[in-house]
Amino acid sequence: MERTRIAKVDDVKLVRRGEQVEGTLHLTPHHLIFCYMPPTTTEEIKVRPRELWITYPIIQTCSLRPSPPASHLPSSIRLRCRDFTFVCFCFADEKKARDVYDSIRAWTVKLGKIEKLYAFTYQPQRPEKDLNGWEIYNARREWKRLGISEKGTDNGWRISRLNVDYSFSPTYPALLPIPSSISDNTLNYAGKYRSRVRLPVLTYLHPVNNCSITRCAQPLVGIKGNRSIQDEKLLLAIFSTSQSDPIISTEPLSRPRSRQSLRSDEGGFERLSSDPPLTDAEALEDQMINQTGNDGTSEEEKVYGAQQHNLIVDARPTVNAFAMQAVGLGSENMDNYKFATKVYLGIDNIHVMRDSLQKVIDALKESDLTPLAPNREVLANSKWLKHIGGLLDGTGIIARQVALQHSHVLIHCSDGWDRTSQLSALSQLCLDPYYRTIEGFIVLVEKDWLSFGHQFAHRSGYLSSEKWFNIENERIGGDSIKQPSLPGQGSGAGQAIENAFLSARGFFNKDNKSKDSFVDSDGELQPYDMDSSTTKKAVGQGRGAPNDKSTTKVKEVSPVFHQFLDATYQLLWRHPTRFEFNERFLRRLLYHLFSCQYGTFLYNNERERVQARVQEKTRSVWDYFISRKEQFTNYRYDATVDDNVRGKERLILPGAGPLRWWNELFGRTDAEMNGSPRKLNTHSPANGDTEANNSPATVLTGVETANSAIGAGAPVNVMPNGDESDVSSLAAGCEGLDISNSGSAELRNISSSARQEMEVKMQ
Repeated sequence: MERTRIAKVDDVKLVRRGEQVEGTLHLTPHHLIFCYMPPTTTEEIKVRPRELWITYPIIQTCSLRPSPPASHLPSSIRLRCRDFTFVCFCFADEKKARDVYDSIRAWTVKLGKIEKLYAFTYQPQRPEKDLNGWEIYNARREWKRLGISEKGTDNGWRISRLNVDYSFSPTYPALLPIPSSISDNTLNYAGKYRSRVRLPVLTYLHPVNNCSITRCAQPLVGIKGNRSIQDEKLLLAIFSTSQSDPIISTEPLSRPRSRQSLRSDEGGFERLSSDPPLTDAEALEDQMINQTGNDGTSEEEKVYGAQQHNLIVDARPTVNAFAMQAVGLGSENMDNYKFATKVYLGIDNIHVMRDSLQKVIDALKESDLTPLAPNREVLANSKWLKHIGGLLDGTGIIARQVALQHSHVLIHCSDGWDRTSQLSALSQLCLDPYYRTIEGFIVLVEKDWLSFGHQFAHRSGYLSSEKWFNIENERIGGDSIKQPSLPGQGSGAGQAIENAFLSARGFFNKDNKSKDSFVDSDGELQPYDMDSSTTKKAVGQGRGAPNDKSTTKVKEVSPVFHQFLDATYQLLWRHPTRFEFNERFLRRLLYHLFSCQYGTFLYNNERERVQARVQEKTRSVWDYFISRKEQFTNYRYDATVDDNVRGKERLILPGAGPLRWWNELFGRTDAEMNGSPRKLNTHSPANGDTEANNSPATVLTGVETANSAIGAGAPVNVMPNGDESDVSSLAAGCEGLDISNSGSAELRNISSSARQEMEVKMQ
């Protein structure tokens, strides 16, 4: 209780949705508890006291408005919570209001360690107490379900134990499914070419056609156009696993293959009448990929589903991926991957997504004081549904390529733990009915989010920040709650290049000790050390290690997992009989992401959770859901899977129907958030939250092979050794990507000496 200045305050008024109730506010080490008697109009009815519990980590912002006694106005504390609860507490005594404010701040901002959160003291009651949710996911059992075991080379894959002690890749899982033709020695070399040593490994294997979804981080291409023979060999082996004969590396794999070559025991793979129908946008995307991949090299009759177009999916906007070359990173040079096609999806980074959610909150932030509906125009301008639509479009591309085109897909973004996790998990939801069950969804979250190293601690900001607390007419922590972005920040092409060079300059300046000056890696512009030994040391000692005193870095917080749940909600709404869980399951999962009542999400990767011994010291969040399974079961669920019956196929697709605001999550009615059905936002990432235009929209921003490109601009420029015009060449390449003149001018204005110094440093 040493952090609590005041433990109990009587005669506090709670204001919520414009309504007021009076009660008592209690402050405990882990919760705010407001006890009150609900209003009633019938005296005969006995009303029981009610309680509102708020965990400290779920508080996003806290604002104190003090009022001097002479004003005769109450002092107030306004809370905005991460589960979109908005409340205002009014106090007659200003000193008590300040004591409550200081106590909340002490129990959130000044903890310093994850181990001081509620999860490490929480003791559940029965029946939750008798469960062990940690046992639901077992990596070996899941790989065995997919047809892969440690003892054999099933379906062309094996499980490597190279990372069993997490020394090879600290942010990856202990067990790595890789092609059986690839040795651990090859992995050692291939890992040096991928950011954070996050090399391509399997995350899903289709049970019918043996095609795979693999995931990784961006390659270390750099301005010099670095390449790795081992990385190319690994990708070639991955894309060869579903074929009896190895792919010849000099022959593009995207060439059409005969109908007979794709037959299996399940019958022909040509498009069936029972397959989900394609929308105009989906047909356009498939046409772009097929047209680029074929390159006019075959006159063979084309059968839908008989042309394999193995994809490398770069989730980033084209210009962002290109600008990363300035800091030693980038995207694959397709001259070295002639057996594949690469597509760019144009999904924005964590900073754009954070700003988008903030705009949604701006439309709802007066929910404590007023019962009025949110401003629909502000909601539309947030572009939140545009971003959700982009994720769903990318998901549809991946799912169609695996299930209908019978192709392999490799997914990456920057470090492969944000957009990659979103696309990978959503694609598997579409492909595999098992993941649409409650147990399967738990396994999917454990595998693709927790084991593969999504940075839950960084993205969720469990330890809060001084920047999220303020006293009106005063400043605490030096910043106000809301910090508006500069014009064009985060998504503009010129801004992306400017940030890339600023990051590079800071990285090469050895006197710069401020890590906060670097944009986070999946914000795309954090520099990366090309030296593998230094890389492993940096990652091994990584920020936010379990024993370090930690604070939240505001620029790393982003609603990545929230977006995944929102996109899942859209799929559930469009396919209401195909999911065993209901909407409330998703809503409560988001709540417990931030409640810190359970240890499941508290750390950034599997290694940190093992070191912190979370399975011994905390409870699993899945205990909560399994013990209350009837509350989270979809009563409309139909478990029947029959590929010959329309509506019961194994595969579901996002489609192009209207997108909905998840009104239950935001605590609003459907009419307040979505309005009339005809005004629902159409699934169109090109035009965002407005009516659809006449032409089909696609999330694709570019398609590229070794021989051609559509919409992707010029191929990756390789800078010759000793050429002093490397940055000028980069600027010229950027001009081909329709970047504003200001962005290119900034590149040209860099002095010759600075360009030479940068080149030397990158070498």
